[in-house]
Amino acid sequence: MTITVPQQAARGESVFDRLERLLPQVSKPIQYVGGELNATLKPWDAVEVHWALMYPDAYEVGAPNQGVQILYEIINERQDALAERTYAVWPDLEALMREHGVPQFTVDGHRPVGDFDLLGVSFATELGYTNMLTALDLAGIPLQAASRDEGHPVVIAGGHAAFNPEPIADFIDAAVLGDGEQAVLLITDLVQAWKAQGRPGGRQGLLLELARTGSVYVPAFYDVHYLPDGRIQRVAPSRPDVPWRVRKHTLMDLDAWPYPKQPLVPLAETVHERMSVEIFRGCTRGCRFCQAGMITRPVRERSITGIAAMVDNGLRRTGYEEVGLLSLSSADHSEIGDVARNLADRYEGTQTALSLPSTRVDAFNVDLANELSRNGRRSGLTFAPEGGSERIRRVINKLVTEEDLIRTVTTAYAAGWRQVKLYFMCGLPTETDADVLQIATLAREVIKAGREATGRRDIRCTVSIGGFVPKPHTPFQWAAQLDHASTDARLMQLRDAIRADREYGKAIGLRYHDGKPGIVEGLLSRGDRRVGRAIEQAWRDGARFDGWSEHFSFDRWMQASQIALAGTGVDVDWFTTRERDRTEVLPWDHLDAGLDAEWLWEDWQDALDEVAVDDCRWTPCFDCGVCDQLGTQIQVGPTGVVDLPMPTARASVGSVLAGS
Repeated sequence: MTITVPQQAARGESVFDRLERLLPQVSKPIQYVGGELNATLKPWDAVEVHWALMYPDAYEVGAPNQGVQILYEIINERQDALAERTYAVWPDLEALMREHGVPQFTVDGHRPVGDFDLLGVSFATELGYTNMLTALDLAGIPLQAASRDEGHPVVIAGGHAAFNPEPIADFIDAAVLGDGEQAVLLITDLVQAWKAQGRPGGRQGLLLELARTGSVYVPAFYDVHYLPDGRIQRVAPSRPDVPWRVRKHTLMDLDAWPYPKQPLVPLAETVHERMSVEIFRGCTRGCRFCQAGMITRPVRERSITGIAAMVDNGLRRTGYEEVGLLSLSSADHSEIGDVARNLADRYEGTQTALSLPSTRVDAFNVDLANELSRNGRRSGLTFAPEGGSERIRRVINKLVTEEDLIRTVTTAYAAGWRQVKLYFMCGLPTETDADVLQIATLAREVIKAGREATGRRDIRCTVSIGGFVPKPHTPFQWAAQLDHASTDARLMQLRDAIRADREYGKAIGLRYHDGKPGIVEGLLSRGDRRVGRAIEQAWRDGARFDGWSEHFSFDRWMQASQIALAGTGVDVDWFTTRERDRTEVLPWDHLDAGLDAEWLWEDWQDALDEVAVDDCRWTPCFDCGVCDQLGTQIQVGPTGVVDLPMPTARASVGSVLAGS
């Protein structure tokens, strides 16, 4: 089953001549060709350290990913290193690659991934784990890290799903928690020095150097001990020179890291056809379900001038006509009003649209709405109340009232939008059927308010619902996950309630997934090393692209888990629908996101008591531990900058086409 690279091939030699013959036989062959605007291709022998960066999903999803683009550019700025990108190949090409002996390749130089020194895999979701196994196997890299030798790449996991890498501990050599910008530079330095010194200690010697930093987790140097009832007794280092806890990386002063400076422009269609700028990183709203908000603390804002410079540079280098101002909650930037006004002034009269892909209900206002729509183009608006009732929103610490929501959507409709999207979750801790049915009532009030504000009948609202999955490093990490049958039953009740509304029901769109994918995600999110056997079994049984409904098979995962977990005393329910108590050792307890365990537990108790807490950006510290334990601090405005003395947009937009 494993693909091997021909022995006569020189390292770093392109396989495009072999790949090209296969492309007429597959769907969307352009996604494998590369050649994007602003891509970088360096001579293999001109550098000492070679990185392959993987986003473990299809090109159309992975190519716009900001994280991979940033690391790609930072590494390629070095004279002694190169980085190329690789993505998951669709099953049609996978079959042909196996048949014709073509290995996993990069889209930049079409070089075999197995030839690189390092393979960095960025996981936005755990459902990408099986795609990593496919890539490893196609690359001729043994699935088990223990079976690799000095000739194989060091496989490093990163991204949000790497904050509990235990389910894939057997398949990766290392994991990096947190921001990757400085981490990849540190790792590159260590690999360069190790090679220059004659590779002391071989592969194990390099892994030991990485582990000794205290900020790169090497699972092979940690032993897991279990209690008779299946719980973890402890996770302990197997060597005295390896730290007991591994800390996350936190990048401070985002203005000093204005990446990507040369955003990639794919030739193939992707899920996001826009140029994006991250306006701040981190969130302290304290939504208890939100792993991203918890693990990216503290808040670090870019300045108005830094944002404007990145927008100007990005538009000149790409020719895009939409700018996405990205963060976990973009409208929470302390100077978002001035940011939007200045950018709207600058690009007024052009085809350049501004969008806030992530907007909190209580941070959106009429002024912001007017600035975003000033040039006549309106991108979609999505708001996330998350919970249907005010009670459940107190549980999850989403401090949004029904009045907030109605006021916000009324503002949007009155400013010219005709449709908004509302995102909710089903299966939240303490949730009841009544909490979910309240979503129908909210949607009805939204349509009613929109009609009253505009005098029009073409007002629409789309309700999108996802199943809740408890995540590591959040107050809900101890919570029981709702079983998939109960999730589906509540969703059916909601669907029926909306359909039964003769006055407003036809104006409300409802989108949802059944509860089964969430159970698999829950297994992978809070699993320990024993779950790795289930991942490999599911992959061998054909699991690929588990985040795509047309490829996902719940039955395959359940059968694989039953086989792989037989005799362990634990099963899927043990990892998902079981509540944990305070004394239990969690699989990720030795991985430090900066959050104090006592604070997380107290917040979990506050959730059960329906007690909400404020945002620590604007209130006294709640002692979550991040700033104290990691030596960081919240970085927000005001910067004192109100107006930007910048050149007119007409002189810059489109100049990329003129070759500037």
